[in-house]
Amino acid sequence: MTTFIALLRGINVGTANRLPMAELRALLTGLGHSGVATLLNSGNAVFSAAQGTPHQHAAAISAAIADRFGLQVPVVVKTAAELTAIVNDNPFDVASLDPSQLLVAFVQEADALAGLNALSAQVAAPEQCVVGKHAAYLHCANGILASPAAKALLGKAGKPHKPGAVVVTSRNWATVLKLQALAHASA
Repeated sequence: MTTFIALLRGINVGTANRLPMAELRALLTGLGHSGVATLLNSGNAVFSAAQGTPHQHAAAISAAIADRFGLQVPVVVKTAAELTAIVNDNPFDVASLDPSQLLVAFVQEADALAGLNALSAQVAAPEQCVVGKHAAYLHCANGILASPAAKALLGKAGKPHKPGAVVVTSRNWATVLKLQALAHASA
């Protein structure tokens, strides 16, 4: 069994795309996954599956959400090993940072990360953006709400505009670490 992490984009934010976590857990269990657990109310789930790739699971979860709830929800799925690589590759000295000011941007396929280099144009010192091998990292030194790069990442930059478009979803560093702990506890 492989442990996977599902990251849903844009659910339970404001009044749009409401999806209770109990319903998400039931949906994932109905897809044949085991050890299903959710974290927070913003579309983070950990599950185990005997087969399937992260890409296949992302597509299946997104399609099941559309079928069951009528919501178009982009989904990124990573293995627990991929999430560990993302945590280990963080280029920042996290001990000196406020974890709520560090965003990690996830894409389904690593080659899509190159598209996030465009965020650099919106990064203003003391902010920093590093596009890594497995994810992109945005340190918003003055807070996420004050960051034009974070607004772009959380807004239109991460929303797929047509079928097959790159999906980007982000989580703050504290949530990434909680997901990693939950994935290890589930393994």
